[in-house]
Amino acid sequence: MRSLGVSLVILGAICWGVSGGIADSLMAKGWDPIVIALYRGAVGFVCFLAWFLFRFKQNRISWNLCIWSLLAGVGVAGNFAFYFLAIKASGVAVAATLMYTAPVFVLIIAFLLRMERSTWFKWGCILFVLLGILMLTGAYNTGAVSVGLTGVGLGLAAGLSYALFIFGFKNASSIGKPQTTLTIAFFVFCLLLSLLADFGEVGRVMKSGDLWLFMLLGVLGAGISFIVYVIGIQWTAPTTASMVAMVEPVTASLFGFLVFRDQLTLIQLLGMALILVTVIFLSVKKPVPQPIHTHQPS
Repeated sequence: MRSLGVSLVILGAICWGVSGGIADSLMAKGWDPIVIALYRGAVGFVCFLAWFLFRFKQNRISWNLCIWSLLAGVGVAGNFAFYFLAIKASGVAVAATLMYTAPVFVLIIAFLLRMERSTWFKWGCILFVLLGILMLTGAYNTGAVSVGLTGVGLGLAAGLSYALFIFGFKNASSIGKPQTTLTIAFFVFCLLLSLLADFGEVGRVMKSGDLWLFMLLGVLGAGISFIVYVIGIQWTAPTTASMVAMVEPVTASLFGFLVFRDQLTLIQLLGMALILVTVIFLSVKKPVPQPIHTHQPS
């Protein structure tokens, strides 16, 4: 089941990578990042609500489930909004690199809450993945990217929000059904983003020729991706899930290369390979069984 869980998390990350390319193209056309994020989550919410109603008799709602789902919703809202705003403030390279500091936050929180053991292997995987992302995004070249305190703060906030929704989904999924978790989380998401969005622009989307892109972004970037992710994370440790999801920037780069004809340098290709090799090694590595201590009679 662990291999299936990791595979589903990877599939969700691939969908996120493609949706990131779609979002970038919409921002290039002048659409507001918050409006893009709102449509992404709202379309996802419709998908999850339909799933929830279809399996209505199987759903069980408790206070613990609502609390963890609420935290997950706050995490998703923060991740989407802060990430798009960070791209607008400092560019994709800085925003992506800072958002993918999430595994560090996840590992620290999991260690403090005694949910996972801190090991050199996990820290090594995080180091290699972050190095690969630096190479892939080009954020190491400070002369070619715009780094400001606002962009840095927004990028780190996106990473911390990402860690929050991983923990929220992980704990909520252990209590209730995935469809219930997603419906509550994205209802919270829609409420939060509605407070920030420009409703004049929200209405203009409905009459524009880009509506189909917004719908595709929602179905792919929220509907399908989060369904497979939440199912997969039930059998995946939070730290592992956060590191495996790093295939998202690789997918986004490949999407840009294939669709928008973006050029990839040798350093970017090496960074992509480093991420993929680390993720593959992490996926196939079997967890070390813990010794069982039995009480010996005196």
